[in-house]
Amino acid sequence: MRRHPRRGEAGRRVSAPSARGAEVGRRIGVGLMYGLWKPRVLGAWKVPATGPAILAVNHAHNIDGPMVMGVAPRPTHFLIKKEAFVGPLDPFLLGIGQLKVDREIADRAAITDALGVLASGGVLGIFPEGTRGEGDFASLRAGLAYFAVRSGAPIVPVAVLGSSERSSRLTKALPPLRSRVDVVFGDPFEAGDGSGRRTRQALDEATGRIQKLLSAHLDNARHLTGRRENAGRTGGR
Repeated sequence: MRRHPRRGEAGRRVSAPSARGAEVGRRIGVGLMYGLWKPRVLGAWKVPATGPAILAVNHAHNIDGPMVMGVAPRPTHFLIKKEAFVGPLDPFLLGIGQLKVDREIADRAAITDALGVLASGGVLGIFPEGTRGEGDFASLRAGLAYFAVRSGAPIVPVAVLGSSERSSRLTKALPPLRSRVDVVFGDPFEAGDGSGRRTRQALDEATGRIQKLLSAHLDNARHLTGRRENAGRTGGR
C-alpha cells in the first residue's frame, strides 16, 4: 500500500497505514498467539485471497484483535480505540499498520485511513459493536455498514470463542496460558442491497442485515466448536 502523508492530531505530517507494517504485525501475532495459547482456526480459506475485505469480529476480550491478526491468512489493519495508543504502544501500533480512532467523534482521519486500506485492496478489521462487551453482535454501530457500502468490500464474519471463559492465575487480564481459543471465519457477504444507495436509511437497513448475518455466524460457530454453553460469558475488565 502506498503511504499517503496526512496531518496528525498536532498538525504534524504522518503516514497512512503501512501494508508492510501490517505484515510485520501479522508475523508478530503468529508467534505470540501460537506461543501463548492454542488457537484452533476454522474457515480461514473463506477470507478472499486478494482484493479488499472487512473482517467483522466479535469482541469479548482484549486478545481478540491480536488473535485474529495472528491467525488471519492476510495482514489486517484494525480500527482500534485511541485510548490503546499510550506510551510505547502508540508508535508500535502505528508501525504495524493499525488505525487509531476516536470513538467519541466522527474521526475523519480514521475514516480516510480505513477507506484507504480498502481502496488499496487491503483487509480492514472492525469490532462492529464499537467496544468490548458480551461479544454477541447484539448492538452494532453504523460504522461497519458505512465502510462496507462505501467501499463495496465484502464482510467476512469472524467469531472468537474461548478467550473470555476463564482468566489466567498469573494475570486476570489474559486467558490461561496454553488454553484453546477458537477463531471461526464465515462466508463473505455484501452489505448493500445492490442499489448503491448511501443514504441514512440505506445504512440503517444494511446494519440490520449485517447484524442478522453476524449473529447467525456466531450461533453456527458456537455449534461447530461446542461452545454453545458459553454464550454470553465474558471475562477481563
